[in-house]
Amino acid sequence: MTHHVILGAGPAGVIAAETIRKHAPNDRITVIGDENEAPYSRMAIPYLLIGKVGEEGTHLRHTAGHFETLNVKVLRGVRAKLLDSAKRSIELSDGNTLHFDTLLIATGSSPATPPIPGINGPGVHSCWTLADARAIANLAKPGAKVLQMGAGFIGCIIMESLQQRGVELSVVEMGDRMVPRMMGPTAGGMIKDWCEKKGVKVYTGARVEAIERGDGAEPGLLGKIAQAVGIGSPAVPDGQMRVRLSTGERLEADLVISATGVKPNIGFLENSGVRCLVGVLTDEHLQTNVPGIYAAGDCAEAFDKVSGRTIVSAIQPNAAEQARVAALNMVGQKAELMGVTQINVLDTLGLISTSFGNWEGLPGGQHVELTDEKAGRHLSLQFKDDRLVGCNSVGWTEHVGVMRGLVEGQVKLGEWKDRLMDDPTKLMDAYLSAAQGQGHWSGAADDRRRA
Repeated sequence: MTHHVILGAGPAGVIAAETIRKHAPNDRITVIGDENEAPYSRMAIPYLLIGKVGEEGTHLRHTAGHFETLNVKVLRGVRAKLLDSAKRSIELSDGNTLHFDTLLIATGSSPATPPIPGINGPGVHSCWTLADARAIANLAKPGAKVLQMGAGFIGCIIMESLQQRGVELSVVEMGDRMVPRMMGPTAGGMIKDWCEKKGVKVYTGARVEAIERGDGAEPGLLGKIAQAVGIGSPAVPDGQMRVRLSTGERLEADLVISATGVKPNIGFLENSGVRCLVGVLTDEHLQTNVPGIYAAGDCAEAFDKVSGRTIVSAIQPNAAEQARVAALNMVGQKAELMGVTQINVLDTLGLISTSFGNWEGLPGGQHVELTDEKAGRHLSLQFKDDRLVGCNSVGWTEHVGVMRGLVEGQVKLGEWKDRLMDDPTKLMDAYLSAAQGQGHWSGAADDRRRA
């Protein structure tokens, strides 16, 4: 009996297991999750903090006995420690060893914790697991002083849940603008202005240098002298932290949240023979360089047809499609991934922004921007030859599907490229004329219905 082992119990792992079972009803399937939780979605954690869902609402499947009914064995609280590609075996953290015929690496990613003095002490949490959410909910009470490190995509999602809990929120971002990896200077600046109007203090171009805690004791004589001449820190009350910034400012905090990015969980693959760059390198079938071993989700590095290079695109829609394609190939059905694209649609305290493809542009390309700061609207289009290769938007919700469709479909715009350079608001007209004529399908269908 063929044994399929899936490392990771997130969306990619669950979808892969279900896809395998659908097409191989008698094969053996084992899913390995490193948390003692039912498989859940990290993207639901902000809704848990707001109170829109309970913990059960974060679970990926809600029917009791779902995995048992499918005859899928789920191991919880264990992780892969070592992969032996030659022996087709996985050594687990509990000391057991599993042998496999096919393997899916869907181990996801983990918070990238910066090396800051004091960051590993009490009161500092990532917002990545259900355990993190429980700790944050306990500390983020109305009126609590909360400092968040990082204003990227994940950080902005967390920020909204914190603001709705009624905390006094400060956000520190090393970049010169908010969401620097998906927004240009104008767009990132507009998001910052919006957040500040909503009562969030935002410090861009700054970093946390230390997190100081007090034991309630008064400083000694030398400490008081140092404070008097401006080279020491005042005593920090019990249960509270003082966060020192690179700007010289010191902010008090009851809770510090680290949202400074993530990194793929691929350390166990060292010396395994599986090739990794940023993530686990895969081909169009999601297979690695080792036959029978596949990867999907936040740890997988796949080909991006827009940029022409491999990328780790850590968003759930990509993870789901990668898992489906990998699973089909694991049971012998040839399937190909059409490619991945950087797709981000972000709601920051009610302000919708988007980023698709090569939003920074490509060498030799052209771009056009349209900004109405008073109305809170910004649109930036990036072209290479007569194709839209990337775009940014803020407060521009009319044609999100069209923008995604033109970028992902790499539609030849012809004369419409120059028309969009003159008037970038003509996106719908360009889609109707160029994309439909070439037989492209995309999420733009929803925009057509609204038009």
